[in-house]
Amino acid sequence: MSVLDVLKERGFVEALTHEAELVEYLEKERATCYIGFDPTADSLHVGSLVPIMALAQMQRAGHRPIALMGGGTGMVGDPSGKTEMRKLLNVEIVEDNVRAIAKQLSRFLDFDSSAALVRNNADWLMELEYIPFLRDIGRYFSVNRMLKAESCRLRLESEEGLSFIEFNYMLLQAYDFLELFDQEGCRIQMGGSDQWGNIVAGVDLVRRTRSETVYGITFPLITTSSGAKMGKTAKGAVWLSSDRTSPYEYFQFWVNTHDDDITRFLYLFTFLPTEEVAATAGLSGQGVNPAKAILAFEATRLAHGDQAASEALAAASALFGGWKIPPNLLPSSAIPRQAGVGEESTPSTEVEESRLASGIPAFELFAEVGLCDSRGAARRLLSQGGGYVNDQRVEMFDRPVTLEDVRDGSLILRAGKKRYHRVIPAG
Repeated sequence: MSVLDVLKERGFVEALTHEAELVEYLEKERATCYIGFDPTADSLHVGSLVPIMALAQMQRAGHRPIALMGGGTGMVGDPSGKTEMRKLLNVEIVEDNVRAIAKQLSRFLDFDSSAALVRNNADWLMELEYIPFLRDIGRYFSVNRMLKAESCRLRLESEEGLSFIEFNYMLLQAYDFLELFDQEGCRIQMGGSDQWGNIVAGVDLVRRTRSETVYGITFPLITTSSGAKMGKTAKGAVWLSSDRTSPYEYFQFWVNTHDDDITRFLYLFTFLPTEEVAATAGLSGQGVNPAKAILAFEATRLAHGDQAASEALAAASALFGGWKIPPNLLPSSAIPRQAGVGEESTPSTEVEESRLASGIPAFELFAEVGLCDSRGAARRLLSQGGGYVNDQRVEMFDRPVTLEDVRDGSLILRAGKKRYHRVIPAG
């Protein structure tokens, strides 16, 4: 099975150019492909996972991916999918964001021995001279065609309109493709469906200037079964950075996946074999919950590593009870095949409800239930950031623990990474 077949089977492909030639190219050559990432923040979010996983699938099939950081285009802002102009960032912020994002991508892609590359389009875009660029590149672009592109059309119809600086974005992205073709022999650009116009412009520019055929692949916009945009919650975006979204919160995001989305998300956001994923399509009722746990565990492993995934699984099991994972369900998953740190294995103490109603200083409660040997030790633990209530770090050692912290009849205290204790209000 070719990598294009894999991408189609797993739900990555919406549209592509020159399909017959692309199939032949991928079968005969070790392809180089790229996707651009917009450095408007110091972290990517779950909405970026489809392109990230597509690059990873390409690498696993023996091809060479390039993660192109938009250090240059990030100074302009892509109008695609936006009804208003993006906030312009200064050079220092963009450079910091580029470094942070490249580090995140290293969890999904192997950048050793040039198996994958990180490039920054600031390396060539920031050195461009305006008049030569207009003469050598701008002459290949039709303003009429550009205005028909969805990214431009939406902005033209908005109240704010389309700024001249954003109107240049298509030229810059097309020029990226040309540069990567010249420098790295890159013949494939991939991106979201909203990038179709920009990708086709790059394909056309390489054809016109180099008389060579290059290819474009776009991904569908991923929404949940309810129609909501992928990666959006009541709290906002779900980030890949542990500083913005903790591994536990990340795990919980995936555990809360709607039943109807489980199989589709397992295809897209894990590397589990397709035949194993296909077997989950018939799950229903309580039988789908172990599959949700596997999705959450595998997704968290990819974004944050094995240890963080195991700790998030343990914390979730302690709070909500463990999952018993059937041995024949997605057997390639590395998830532990037991209940985890469920209610049965978590030490517990009953505390008078009236005391919790008044509030118990955290350091006193940690010492009382035996998570610390003394109140002094509890103060030190909490002051150093090592104590948690319901997986939320205790910022002040005397922070009151109250009935408001009770979830489903209990609350969970944690000392360090692995020591849990359940507190149960008693009448």
